[in-house]
Amino acid sequence: MAQESGINALGQFQLTTGFGSVGRMLEFTNSNEMMLLAAILVTALFAVALRQRALVPGRMQGLAEMSYEFVHQMVLDTIGQEGRQFFPFVFTLFAFVLAGNVLGLFPYFFAFTSHIAITGALALFVFVLSTLVGFWYHGIGFLKFFSPPGVPSWLLPLLIPIEIVSFLSRPISLSVRLFANITAGHVMWEVFAGFMIMLVTGLGAAGVVAALIPLGLNIALTALEFLVAFLQAYVFAVLTCLYLHDAIHMH
Repeated sequence: MAQESGINALGQFQLTTGFGSVGRMLEFTNSNEMMLLAAILVTALFAVALRQRALVPGRMQGLAEMSYEFVHQMVLDTIGQEGRQFFPFVFTLFAFVLAGNVLGLFPYFFAFTSHIAITGALALFVFVLSTLVGFWYHGIGFLKFFSPPGVPSWLLPLLIPIEIVSFLSRPISLSVRLFANITAGHVMWEVFAGFMIMLVTGLGAAGVVAALIPLGLNIALTALEFLVAFLQAYVFAVLTCLYLHDAIHMH
């Protein structure tokens, strides 16, 4: 229905050339622009917020310290004391994903976390890092992760392949979860906006009144999307902590 009215709900995810091409094979797209902007904004926010380091923090410093404590406590609760060394990585990942999710909610901005290529690359990096950490801590003994203790030996030929498949599916589930939630929210936005345009153009004055319904839904959806933006960044970070916990503690 949205396509019949000229509204392309998936058009908002189209990659376009941003600043231009770098060489012959590499293009700097709108997705690259948003990733760069997200990195700059996060860095600038914390640089400005923590510049004075006042004993009684202001709003920006309070926000920075609150986010720091939130992620720090999450890392300690999930991984344990060994997780302190991974806190900078987890915090950077959380802030970057959150900035990407939130930026995509504003007009004329691009949600780079709605592309499976981006979320897949982040998830693959987390997967490789957690695997390397497992081998770093336990050496070849990390392979015992696929053979839980207390399992009868006759059951291992069935259990080990299941554990391996489950382990290898981690980057898929991690990337698809973020990508699907961000994409679904933006598509719903576009569809409800298309309904408003159809009602106004097709029914005239009566359509303006009728359009208040999808308008109200879009306003409610906006509030929900801000919540989803935070929750998906949190889920991505906490699952990263869980994978690191498994790599370190083998359970």
